[in-house]
Amino acid sequence: MLLTWYLAFTGIGALSYAELGTLITKSGGEYPYMMAAMGRVVAYLFAWTKIIVLTPSSMAIICLTFAEYVMSLMEFCGEPQIPKKMIAALAMITLAIVNSWDTKLAASVQVFFTGAKLIALVIIVIGGLVWLGKGEVETLQKGFEGSTNSPSGVALAFYDALWAYDGWNNLNYITEELKNPYVNLPRANVLGVLLVTVIYVLANISYLAVLGTEGLLNSSAVALEWGEIVLGKRVAVIMPLFVMCSTFGAANGSLFAGVRTLYVAARENQFPEVLSYVNARRLTPIPCIIFTTVLALLMLIPGDIGSLIDFFSFAAWMFYALAIVSLIILRFTMKNEHRPIKVFILFPIIFLLCSLYLVVAPIIQDPRVEFLYAFLFIVGGLVFYVPLVHFRIHKGCFDPVTLFVQLFMEVGPSPYVPDFE
Repeated sequence: MLLTWYLAFTGIGALSYAELGTLITKSGGEYPYMMAAMGRVVAYLFAWTKIIVLTPSSMAIICLTFAEYVMSLMEFCGEPQIPKKMIAALAMITLAIVNSWDTKLAASVQVFFTGAKLIALVIIVIGGLVWLGKGEVETLQKGFEGSTNSPSGVALAFYDALWAYDGWNNLNYITEELKNPYVNLPRANVLGVLLVTVIYVLANISYLAVLGTEGLLNSSAVALEWGEIVLGKRVAVIMPLFVMCSTFGAANGSLFAGVRTLYVAARENQFPEVLSYVNARRLTPIPCIIFTTVLALLMLIPGDIGSLIDFFSFAAWMFYALAIVSLIILRFTMKNEHRPIKVFILFPIIFLLCSLYLVVAPIIQDPRVEFLYAFLFIVGGLVFYVPLVHFRIHKGCFDPVTLFVQLFMEVGPSPYVPDFE
């Protein structure tokens, strides 16, 4: 099962995205690939969903997790939601300020907190290996007892598990900002997937060996409880700190990559032009960052992490499938273009079939209202596309707002000229 997951969802996916990223070296992730392969409408619907739902919900999920570990260091009666949401909101605002201030600072923050995450994971892996070395293998020997055979249940389980690994395609969102993307993009994608998969699998084995199945499922702060058992209560306090670093860095990466889709879509005239503007001095897309952060703050209102993950994953995997469809289409429409990487065609087809399974299986076997809402929301983007993008009936209406934003944020158009006409 693990090998199948790895081949279908990470290795193959990373290679397929490497081909797309080196064929069309534009930022924005799936957006430019869908634009080139399937046209403006499909690309818009992706951008609409990514901008309004996927990036904000991802930030909300990660920052709520960050807040849970902050609260684990304090004494509260029960699980109060208001303090948790306030902490999550403060983390979002801090990240917005960092990313608006300087792109290099945001990248440095990412490097620092990724390093902290790796240190924590190495501690967990080594602790787990020591624990197993003592003969504590009872839980692992039970294997997959009690596993469900329901296609819907398996798909929903994959949603939760794969969400932890999401981000393997983030470099495709900043292709224009990479040095030598033809070499660095595929190399980083493949090596990153290998590193993350090995470390995360070993970390989860450690959690399972130490806490057991029930303890793992019932814990709201897994790393803290793991640390109390393996490291002792005095030393265990370092684990929430490391997890806080990890989640803060993950939220920063989500924002850093996510706003690039909005930025690219706006400069293609599919969203308000002012969202494609950058600060005159700092060259950061401040309007994009503020817009995305406000939406993420609104996502904190429901605050149900499980529902957010289902909503996020259903829509995300649908567009992952469309990205692979784009790759197949471009094999015919751009067959003479130079491809530094050309993946064996069976690989993206396998990835496509697995992605379609994740989208279709839950709907067929166990329809849930979240999936209907996600579908209606995606299609509902056409309500704005037809009058505002296709017919452009808003011409001149947003000029006062654009002028105000320009003066207040000191932003202006980027020198890029769209070429998807």
